[in-house]
Amino acid sequence: MRTLLFHIVLFSLVSCAAAQEMEQVVDLTGRWRFEIGDDTTWASKNFDDSDWDRIAVPDYWENQGYPGYDGWAWYRQSFRINESYRYASLFLHMGGIDDIDEVYVNGKLLSFSGSPPPQYFTAYAEDRWYYLPYEYLSYHDENVVAVRVFDREMGGGIIRGRIGIYRQLSYLVPDQSLRGNWKLRLGDRREWSKPDYSDDDWHDVFVPAYWETQRDRHYDGFGWYRRHFRLDPALANQRLILLLGRIDDVDEVWLNGKQIGRTGKMPEQGGTFFDNSSYLKLRSYYIPKTLLRANEDNVIAVRIYDGFMHGGMYQGPIGLVRQKRYREWDAKSTRHEKGGFQRLIESIFGKSEQNR
Repeated sequence: MRTLLFHIVLFSLVSCAAAQEMEQVVDLTGRWRFEIGDDTTWASKNFDDSDWDRIAVPDYWENQGYPGYDGWAWYRQSFRINESYRYASLFLHMGGIDDIDEVYVNGKLLSFSGSPPPQYFTAYAEDRWYYLPYEYLSYHDENVVAVRVFDREMGGGIIRGRIGIYRQLSYLVPDQSLRGNWKLRLGDRREWSKPDYSDDDWHDVFVPAYWETQRDRHYDGFGWYRRHFRLDPALANQRLILLLGRIDDVDEVWLNGKQIGRTGKMPEQGGTFFDNSSYLKLRSYYIPKTLLRANEDNVIAVRIYDGFMHGGMYQGPIGLVRQKRYREWDAKSTRHEKGGFQRLIESIFGKSEQNR
């Protein structure tokens, strides 16, 4: 059973494997601005932190003039990133944080680990690797990362790791990108899979990103995403794969009203988030050749069930790729994506069900 402790241990294994396929592009170790207390305006890119203290990252704040302090505190650091990484698959590595955190980049909530009181649980054992959409970054001026930390007892702060921004080395770039604005509605109604259903009153959200960073922070349950698009003429009459990145926890996918795939088991099928690792799997679904409409509107509908903490379409790639390119990538992908790492996960959980 995927208990909370086992989830933390697994997440650490995943993080270690992820680090093996990453190249650091921005080093964020060093002296950060620091202030105790809690104010959500401190997440803003334009907040003036010039009168804040400076302390070393990584290290406990108790070692740097704040002995015995438990509670909320904030870190801030500015950085620049080269234009050459504009379309790279990037991750912010925040290492180990004691006990819980929320991380913002240029004022946007990137992700979080653990939960503050009154529903407190620590995430001090987790190694933080947060997917960083390139759309959140500026490539011609400074960027700001702000980290909100809560420590309940003993040591606190950003305490270990090679803190920085990393580029994922094995990444399949779609032939037609579908990242960006999608429609989201929390809840569950089967009619939402129909292509002619009106989603005009649904919420606009950015994909890929956890839905908690844009909607209800504590929501677990069903949610649906929808996306309208026109097929790139260069891909007409091609055999195509739909890439939906990683989804937390399980999903069912429709294209123009026809179900084309699913990963994991929904609750009504006897599945729970405790007994599978589907949230770690890259979603890739073959599209029947006659299903896409050239020169017309196409509709993707994704039904998701999230059972614990984070949920939604949280990591790329998102888009369409030619089957030939997908095969080549699949054959050459790194050990993390398709080799020994996958076997490690399956040895822990067994193979989760996936139909394509």
